[in-house]
Amino acid sequence: MRLPDIGKIDRDVFDSLIYPHLGKRRRTVVIGPEHGVDAGAFEVDDKVIVIAEDPTFGMPSLMPYFGWSIVHICASDVAVLGIPPMYMTISLLLPLGTKYEELREIWMQIHNECEKLGISIVGGHTGIYPGIAYPLNGGCTVIGIGRKDDLRPASNAQPGDKIIVTKGAAIEAAAILAIQAEKELEKVLGRDIVQKAKNMIYEMSVVEDALTAAKYSHAMHDATEGGLLNGIYEMARASGLGVVVYEKDIIIRPEVEAITRYFNIDPLISISEGTLVIAAPEENVQMLLNALKKKGIDATVVGEFTEEKRYRLIKRDGEEETLCPVRFDPFWEAYFSTLKGE
Repeated sequence: MRLPDIGKIDRDVFDSLIYPHLGKRRRTVVIGPEHGVDAGAFEVDDKVIVIAEDPTFGMPSLMPYFGWSIVHICASDVAVLGIPPMYMTISLLLPLGTKYEELREIWMQIHNECEKLGISIVGGHTGIYPGIAYPLNGGCTVIGIGRKDDLRPASNAQPGDKIIVTKGAAIEAAAILAIQAEKELEKVLGRDIVQKAKNMIYEMSVVEDALTAAKYSHAMHDATEGGLLNGIYEMARASGLGVVVYEKDIIIRPEVEAITRYFNIDPLISISEGTLVIAAPEENVQMLLNALKKKGIDATVVGEFTEEKRYRLIKRDGEEETLCPVRFDPFWEAYFSTLKGE
């Protein structure tokens, strides 16, 4: 069995190595580690504690947004379970030579975004160490407290649920590539498209999407590595259902289409932090779309979950393709290609 060259381990490694070895088993664990599930939950008295853990590595081009992204990426994993994020701990690891002003910039972003989202920082670790090229969130833990009935895990989709997707595909991939390769892309695509794509960096959060959608939905999941189609596949697999997805109904913004075409990557399977996948009963769909619209969040219905356990993508030309797990996100090769010569 082989590990991926970069990114998350795949389902085979998780199922064979991680899942069977999870320490002491407790009946109070409501949602434990599962491949494709964003956070865990356990019971304390009449409440559930939702907890999520994420690293964030400091890509050179993303340093101006580093603190912002730490908070939103980690808080999103709690929010997708339908519970507001409330508390945070963080291990912030800094390279040798880091200046006070650099730490201050990162930390004030963390503080400001936590304040906006109502998150209290309750602990952590901050230090300077060798062997680190750029500032690194070695592990951010976000915690929320709620009721068991409020949980909306990715594994809770129901047959007949419609699939609603916010913001569209490849939000993160297009934003990061636009920032990293700004000058190169402006020469080919023009400044307007590149600036629009860069601004999508601040859409790499599903906190508001998820907390708005929670009361109308059965299950939610954010489309991170492997992109939108992988996120939908993970929900179907976790729920023990089949799925049919209509490619024509998926939002691909002009700037996303232009940038992914330039790098020759498929936007449907490229990393898309900020895209929320929602499973909702048909009678709730219009109310859900209206609630998201009031928040300024674009969303479309792109398919449905089925009792028949087939994973299908209906292409724009009407051809049918089997929906499979994404083993390698094409974003990474494109991203590393932009670093050549730096």
